[in-house]
Amino acid sequence: MEIFSIEFITSLLIIIGIDLVLAGDNAIVIAMAVRNLPPKNQRKGIIYGTAGAVLIRIITTILVVKLLQIPFLLMAGGIVLVWVAYKLLVEEEKHEVEPARSLFEAVRTIVIADAAMGLDNVLAVAGAAHGSFLLVVLGLLISIPIVIWGSTVISRLMNKYPVIIYIGAGILAFTAGKMITGDPTYEHFFAANPVLKWGLIILIITGVLAAGRRTNRKAGYRRNI
Repeated sequence: MEIFSIEFITSLLIIIGIDLVLAGDNAIVIAMAVRNLPPKNQRKGIIYGTAGAVLIRIITTILVVKLLQIPFLLMAGGIVLVWVAYKLLVEEEKHEVEPARSLFEAVRTIVIADAAMGLDNVLAVAGAAHGSFLLVVLGLLISIPIVIWGSTVISRLMNKYPVIIYIGAGILAFTAGKMITGDPTYEHFFAANPVLKWGLIILIITGVLAAGRRTNRKAGYRRNI
């Protein structure tokens, strides 16, 4: 993939979109972890904690990018990502984080929480990166500051306009479809049958969105549109 080609830029925008949709909860956890610290330490806690979380996220994503090159693992990752996209639509937000009592405790909480909550993000970004480490790093460097400093705005927009969640789930489902059809074991088959490839991807996207909307309607959940 050539740098700054249409394919590169499209993949970068998809990665940024994935990070913004899936990292919103992480940003809220960060805010909760530092809320009882003095104002001066709150800023330090956010910066140090985020730096540690981003470093771990980059390392783990690069490892997953390598693993996804193993036959059938890309397909398996795509199937898992289909479930992640569906859960994004139907799962209510739950944030139970005790406020930290010291700067060190806040940083530790942020790093651990991000590592625990970021597995879906790592898988999605690794799948969208198409083996490019540069895309992984650039995507994180661009999106993480936006998420951290704009978490309140992002959260309010998602609550006010549920369609944003559906767009995010659609991006995840699209990435999952690309992963499933791009597995090296049978990639040549889908390359020779583009209609079948894109038909399957569209089926995955519409299936996830329809299933999520149906579940939300049955539950009367506010994310229904």
